[in-house]
Amino acid sequence: MATLEIRDLHVSVDTENDTKEILKGVNLTVRSGETHAIMGPNGSGKSTLAYSIAGHPKYAVTSGTVTLDGEDVLAMSVDERARAGLFLAMQYPVEVPGVTVTNFLRTAKTAVSGEAPKLRTWTKDVKAAMAELRMDNDFAERGVNEGFSGGEKKRHEILQLELLEPKIAILDETDSGLDVDALRIVSEGVNRAQGKDNTGVLLITHYTRILRYIKPDFVHVFVDGKVAEEGGPELAERLEEEGYDRFLAARV
Repeated sequence: MATLEIRDLHVSVDTENDTKEILKGVNLTVRSGETHAIMGPNGSGKSTLAYSIAGHPKYAVTSGTVTLDGEDVLAMSVDERARAGLFLAMQYPVEVPGVTVTNFLRTAKTAVSGEAPKLRTWTKDVKAAMAELRMDNDFAERGVNEGFSGGEKKRHEILQLELLEPKIAILDETDSGLDVDALRIVSEGVNRAQGKDNTGVLLITHYTRILRYIKPDFVHVFVDGKVAEEGGPELAERLEEEGYDRFLAARV
């Protein structure tokens, strides 16, 4: 059982004229097998939380702690965080020119696990995962995210999730830009990974449509860098009906 604990997390980012505090004391615990949905309006700090946990240098943690199974995540380098069992599916995956998907995936698996996977078994696993995600075989020989559609990029992120088998997966707006069919296929991939590896999932989204496929155990509403309300799946349903107006009105 893995446990990601976030305690009183404060995060700032430098702007052109000032330093702006984005996260203002976030508390959150994600355990193996749990799905936590992070929802909230634009600018509320959802993506900042994701990238701060992953170690993006743009975001400065000014106070608070992040631990994974008791180990200080904030003291780790980005690659150490990945080896410890953290995974981030980015909202806007970057292109890696000159590196094929096949080489990228095997290199990543070797780096995370500490040893290269056996080639025959690995090839079989990759093909099986790609088939489940409705990805053509020639996809594996393309450059990482080069010329990929939005849906292809998101499928590639979930392909990584399934093959790297992290303890905790942070999915930053994985549903953005997906049509109905792609949303279902990507969601099924997340559910497979969680079912097989008992992965804890931190799912960041604006909308409830992905929650029809990936059922949350807990829903947390972010407003102005803090958790404004917490609940179960029923909270997401209420947000679908009411939106975020009542939270935004409380700030005025």
